[in-house]
This record gives sequence, structure tokens and C-alpha cells, in this order.
Amino acid sequence: MFGYRVPAPDQALLISGGRHWRGGAPFRVVVGHGAVVVPLLRKSRYLTLAMQESEVAETCVTKQGISVNVRAVIAFKVGNDEESVVNAGQRFLSDQDQMSTLTGRIFAGHLRSIVGSMTVEEIVTERQKLAMEVLDGSKAEMAKIGLIVDSLQIQSIDDMNSGYIDAMAAPHRATIQQQAQIAQAMANQRAAEAEQESQRNQAEYARQTAVVQAQYKAEVDKAQAQSAQVGPLTQAQAQQQVIDAQADLAQRQAELRQRQLVAEVVKPAEAEAEKVRIIAKAEAERMRIQAEAAASNNRVALDRMLIDQLPQIVKEAAGGLAGANVNVINGADGLGELAAGMVGQGLTILNSIKKNLGSEQEPRASADGQAALPDRTADGQPNS
Repeated sequence: MFGYRVPAPDQALLISGGRHWRGGAPFRVVVGHGAVVVPLLRKSRYLTLAMQESEVAETCVTKQGISVNVRAVIAFKVGNDEESVVNAGQRFLSDQDQMSTLTGRIFAGHLRSIVGSMTVEEIVTERQKLAMEVLDGSKAEMAKIGLIVDSLQIQSIDDMNSGYIDAMAAPHRATIQQQAQIAQAMANQRAAEAEQESQRNQAEYARQTAVVQAQYKAEVDKAQAQSAQVGPLTQAQAQQQVIDAQADLAQRQAELRQRQLVAEVVKPAEAEAEKVRIIAKAEAERMRIQAEAAASNNRVALDRMLIDQLPQIVKEAAGGLAGANVNVINGADGLGELAAGMVGQGLTILNSIKKNLGSEQEPRASADGQAALPDRTADGQPNS
């Protein structure tokens, strides 16, 4: 739009040419919005509201009469209120770079004044106090020209090679050096102790190494000695293992064979033996009963002896008939009758002998209480 002006965010629009302005200001101040400037009747200019800085390097004399060079940086700007803009516009609108120069001069004067009331020790150790006193001293003067200070930083303080600051720092350096020496001595002591401990550890390690080496050499010698015999020893061990395996196999085969024998022979044999024992036990019981019966009449043994001699008696009787003239009339029946007669004769003779023997000889008792039989000769005849 023709004649409409809008200032930048960091600018103030100054419009002059009117007769009456609010508050009696010589010109109209527009900040943050636009305004219509009538050509030929109004004139507009812009004043910066941006942050600016000014450096100060001033030689000052302290309360002690010692010259020090102080370097500082001031950050400032035109105030945002209308009064500050008016004051700054009236002074710097035509040459706005003058704000930095004038600000530096103002702060240089206040810096000399404040430093002159302080000692070097205070200046060095209390820089923030120095900055605050300079700000407080220049605040009213800066406000008159429409400027406000955001910060003041003391960059450096130099005693111009007088050696005062170095001398002031000497006790602290000495203390620090002393502490450093003490720390170094303690470090050296710890290092020496560590070295001694290391030497002891090395000696112990060497001793243990010697022991280990001796043990290792002994083991190596033993291993070499065993290695010299490894061939025969290995062969012998292999043979022994083969023998052990064969013995183990034989034992297993024997156990297997034993189990087979138990299943095939022993068990049937035991069953058969049990059968025989039962039969023998029954036979023994029967013999016991017979023995008790023989002991009761003392004639069983004698009868059995005579019965055993019966064939011999019959033979003798038959021998007596051998030379006799005997006729058998009725064939087989007659021969049978003859044989029966011979047997009957033998029985008669046997009975006669039994009677004679029974009247002449009593049975003899054996050591176990059973009846003892008469002694016999080799051909079965009784001994005389």
C-alpha cells in the first residue's frame, strides 16, 4: 500500500512531521506493527533495537597504586520502551554506530573509578563484584541515552608485567608445589613399595619357577625312562589285556557252561539223586525193619546163609545120584518128580543142618548190636 511502512522485528519506526504527538514526543514511535506515512507530510526512519557489543581495554590504578590493564566486553541495546527509543533516536539515529563508541567510553570511566576503590587481590578474586559495581555505576547514565546493558564480562586483568599478581600467586603456587611435591613423594614411595613388592614377587616367582622346572625335569626324566620301556611295556600290557580278555571270555563261557550243566545235568541229576535218596531211604527203612526182626529171633542171618548153601547141597546130592542106576518111567513128569525129590531131600538136609547148627552155635553180636554171620571161606563154606 502506498505510504505504509512496517519495521523489522528488531527495529523501531520513527515518524516525524506531525504537530502533536502523544506524550509530547518529538516524533511517533512504532514498534511491532506498521503505520501509514503520508508522503511529503511525514518522514520515517528506522532505529535498530538489536543487541550490540562494545569492548573496553582500560589501564586502571588500584587502591594500592598498582597499574592494571582490564579488558571487558559490554552487551547492550536500545530499550524497548518508547522513552528509551526516543532518547536513543535523538542521539544516535543519524549515526547509530556511535552507540558502541559512547558505551565503551562510559564504561571505561566507571571501570577506572571502581578499580581505583579496590585492591589487586579483590579485583583478581572478585571479578563478579567488579562487574556488578561497574554496571550499577553506569546504569543511570546509560538510561539517559536510551540504552540498557544486558551483561558485562571481565575478560582479563593484567598487572602490566609488574610481577604483583605473580607474587600474589606465589604462596598459592608454593602451596600447590608443596602439595605436588608431597603427592610426588607419596607417589614415589608407593612406586618404591610397588617396586619392592614386584621384586619380592619376582623372587618368589623365580623360586616357584625353579621348583616347577625341577618337578618338570623330574617328570620329563621319568617320562623318558618310561618312554624307553614303552615298547616292551606296551606289548606286555597288550598281551596282558589279551590274556585278561581271554580269561574273562573263558570265565564267561565257563559260567555259561555251568548254567547249561546246571540246567541239563545238575538239575536232572539232583532230581534223580533225590529220587534215589527217597528210594534208598525207603530201602534203609525196610532193612532196618528186617534187621530188627532178625535181631528178635537171632536166626535170620543163619537162615540166609543156609539158603545160600542150598544149591551146593543139592549139587552134592545130585552128585551122589550120578553113579546110581536110576530109571525114569514117566518121562518129563518122572524127571520132575525126581528133581523135586532131590530138592526136597536138600531141604530136609538143610533143615537138619539148621537144627544142628542152631543147637551148637549161638549168633554172635557185632559191635553195632546186629547179629553177626559166621565167617566164610572163599568158596562160600563156613570156616571151622
